[in-house]
Amino acid sequence: MGQIPISMPQLGESIAEATLLRLKVKPGEKVKADQEVAEVETSKAVMSVTTSYGGVWKEWKAKEGKSYPVGFVLGHVEVAGMNEEKSPKKGPAGVKREVKTDKKEKLEGNGNGRGVLPTIKGLPVPARAAGASYMSPRMKARIEELGLHAADLAGLAPSGAKGRVTIEDFERFIADLEKQKLTPASSMRVAVADAMRRSWTRPLATVGRSAKMDALLHHRKKHPEKPGPTLYAVRALGIALGENSLPAGRLVGNRIVHPGSIDIGFAVEAEDGVLVPVLRKVNQTTLNQLTGLYAERMVQAKERKIPAEALGGSVAVVTNYGTFGLDWATPIPLPEQSLVLGLGAGKTVPSWDPVSKSFQPVTEAPLTLSFDHRVIDGGAAGRLLARVAELLENPEKL
Repeated sequence: MGQIPISMPQLGESIAEATLLRLKVKPGEKVKADQEVAEVETSKAVMSVTTSYGGVWKEWKAKEGKSYPVGFVLGHVEVAGMNEEKSPKKGPAGVKREVKTDKKEKLEGNGNGRGVLPTIKGLPVPARAAGASYMSPRMKARIEELGLHAADLAGLAPSGAKGRVTIEDFERFIADLEKQKLTPASSMRVAVADAMRRSWTRPLATVGRSAKMDALLHHRKKHPEKPGPTLYAVRALGIALGENSLPAGRLVGNRIVHPGSIDIGFAVEAEDGVLVPVLRKVNQTTLNQLTGLYAERMVQAKERKIPAEALGGSVAVVTNYGTFGLDWATPIPLPEQSLVLGLGAGKTVPSWDPVSKSFQPVTEAPLTLSFDHRVIDGGAAGRLLARVAELLENPEKL
């Protein structure tokens, strides 16, 4: 009878670690091949770990609430008639199998807020800060040691010559933080922060206008599945970008890379963050065809169980901040995108009717388009937004 190690699997191309949420079997329990034995959480979704062998669960090497890198042996299953396989003494190259914690663990910038300091190198994890140019090598090393970013030190008052931050400034700053109320940041919050840091390295701008929503609301009322305004906006943006894909291009060097497919994500608020499931080839798929899939992706996002084929690779995102009663906002595109379309709250306003020569009540909603100013200018962004507004005002074209 042999003991077979069950390791933390590779849960995605850019996933280097995951947090163990729940152990689903106990030592001594019988397990079947392909049975789910644990539930883990990445920065993108909640996923399952299964065993490839049937037998008796021997032991757990991992604990709930802890973060472990890909390749870490979580536990062993005892299999009859098989020679024992020794667990590797080391994880994948460049990965520390054991995660250290110390009294500073509450301050970790890349942790999951559950008392863990992930120390992973050589894997495609979110980029760590190298430190600002005014910081000494000693300062950079100390920041790296604590897993912090230069942006985390915005409130640090320098005392050195010419505004230089000294190591004494930094240590005093850390000591003061220890005296404050500290709330652990979840893995999703850290992932969102990392994405926004990378997005903000580009010059971003926003244009806005309003659109009349009466025809859309009437169309929605007659539709058997009652699609939400966000899906109408996703489809409208998809059509507009299918007609001219340049605004969705990415500037790489001295060339603009046009998207091969008009794949558009939509923002869904999840616990302590935002998830962005993606709808593929939106310009080639009608509103009716998208409705069922959109509803399914919405449920999956709220449960943090979005399938891999619905994550990443989108050219733009639609976010409906009007659900929070907001009129206007300046949302930020994700690092791999150049555009984000925002919908504000619809309100009844007076509008001049040239036929009756009087003001009539209509429902209007503000629209915003945030964009990478390196790729397009305000005029191109305005024309794209005008086309989206035109399609929303004529929903039968969607």
